[in-house]
Amino acid sequence: MIPARLLPLCAEAAATVDPAAEVDTLVPTNNAAHGDYQWNFAFRLAKARKENPRALAERLVGSFAGKPGIAAASVAGPGFINLKLDDAWLAASLREQVAEAACGVPQSGEGRTLILDFSSPNVAKRMHVGHMRSTHIGHVVGNLHRAAGWTVIGDNHIGDWGTPFGKLIVAWDEWRDEAAYAADPVGELERLYVKFGDATNLKENPGLDPAAVATLNDRSREETAKLQRGDARNRALWEDFRAKSLQEYEAVYRRVGVQFDVVLGESAYGPMTDEVVRGLREAGLVEASEGAMIIRLGNQVSVVQKKDGAATYTATDLACVKYRVERWNPAKMVYVTDIRQAQHFANFFAIAGKWGYTAELVHLGFGMLKLPEGAMSTRKGNVIRLVDLLDEAVARARAVVDEKSAIFPDEERAAIAEAVGVGAVRYQDLVQAPGTDITFDWARMLAMDGNSAPYLLYTRARATSVKRKAAEAGVPSPDLANLRFDHPLERELALTLLRFPEAVEAALRTAAPNLAADATYRLCEAFNRFYFELRVLEGGDARDSRLALVEATDRVLCFALRLLGLRVLERL
Repeated sequence: MIPARLLPLCAEAAATVDPAAEVDTLVPTNNAAHGDYQWNFAFRLAKARKENPRALAERLVGSFAGKPGIAAASVAGPGFINLKLDDAWLAASLREQVAEAACGVPQSGEGRTLILDFSSPNVAKRMHVGHMRSTHIGHVVGNLHRAAGWTVIGDNHIGDWGTPFGKLIVAWDEWRDEAAYAADPVGELERLYVKFGDATNLKENPGLDPAAVATLNDRSREETAKLQRGDARNRALWEDFRAKSLQEYEAVYRRVGVQFDVVLGESAYGPMTDEVVRGLREAGLVEASEGAMIIRLGNQVSVVQKKDGAATYTATDLACVKYRVERWNPAKMVYVTDIRQAQHFANFFAIAGKWGYTAELVHLGFGMLKLPEGAMSTRKGNVIRLVDLLDEAVARARAVVDEKSAIFPDEERAAIAEAVGVGAVRYQDLVQAPGTDITFDWARMLAMDGNSAPYLLYTRARATSVKRKAAEAGVPSPDLANLRFDHPLERELALTLLRFPEAVEAALRTAAPNLAADATYRLCEAFNRFYFELRVLEGGDARDSRLALVEATDRVLCFALRLLGLRVLERL
């Protein structure tokens, strides 16, 4: 991609050989000795025109002569164009970047709305470590869009309907402990869910009476049907189970710094599904098959209504799209779920398109988080609660903070430990590419060094410390007008800062928060090299310029940390 501040220069150069050509593929060089950016435009254009790429590159290089912002342009190899930025232009661009609230991120989403469907736990079950992938990834995808000027509507599409509630109602009638429910509602509901699973699993419990198992399953289907028909008792139980679950979930969301604009679960769209099926029928998209209503998509078949008249997830999701378009008219909807649901979303998106919905629909599938012994299962009772993970992370962080920062007041140490512990859990999830599977590992997730949240947070605290010491010494506040680059490490840091918006744009375009995490880590590395190898406050004539560079770093780093959902600390 082309950095926004270099686009006009490259577009002018490209126009000298082909005014209609699209300008792209400008990337940072691997070796600073070759320049700052490499442009491969000549290769693409030469191939299309059947020309010599080196000769075309030579013509392009000539057009950069005397251009503001370009200190040198040269041709390397068979047609690579290397560009070195002018230091004065680099300093001016950096000043402009850090003066903006979005730190230079192009406002490509202005006037557009995104519906972000993420987190989505199932009611009456604990939030476990597997939920943090959807929650954290979805939260940062929303932040990326907001940074680019989008209006973002975050929707927690909770699982609050269907057959699990019939099972829960039967289990409630058979085995409930009302004292346990009063003390820990979701814990008791989860126990009941596991109990029902054990009582009906003939495969793992061959000693069960098959007739008793069949009776329990029949009863669960009856209770589900009663709930869907509006039975007063079942409805009251369902509402209580749902309210108690949401209360617990909200406490977790507050702790990890995640908010939603709406919480509309599957139950909200149930009454709309009959209208959806009628609309699909009127559009000629459905056909009857053995009593069910289906839609054929090539070699795929999607059921929208079962033969007993019950709506499927496809019908519910289509009702959801209809509702969202009518209420918010979004340009895009992103669904953050595990990657195993990819086929469902591919079918559902295809049907929505055939039905006339033109909003961009994106399934952001993430890999599974597993235990070393295999997949987690609420029914098997082998999940790790998210709140327990956070508590453990904070406890470990507190031990380190107490050792390293004993002079801080107890209240401040507690706040730092909370930020570091919760941030460590979040970051070690974000730094992974969304589509990769992760095997749960306490040591990896809670590491306090290397490419970790504590490292990022400590780097920001270090920048603050430099500014604080300068103020205590009576040094004037950093003035970005003083920016200049007398040392390679100063220039390297300035370039890293200037490139951060490029990483945000790439992360947004590919829905990959790990690209923003990687860019933040690279920024911290560049700053720490600068900090350790150069003297800032004892820098003589370079002091004011270096303080200005610290100030620029602090602004971009704070923006980056908030983008990743990490709490910015003044000291650590």
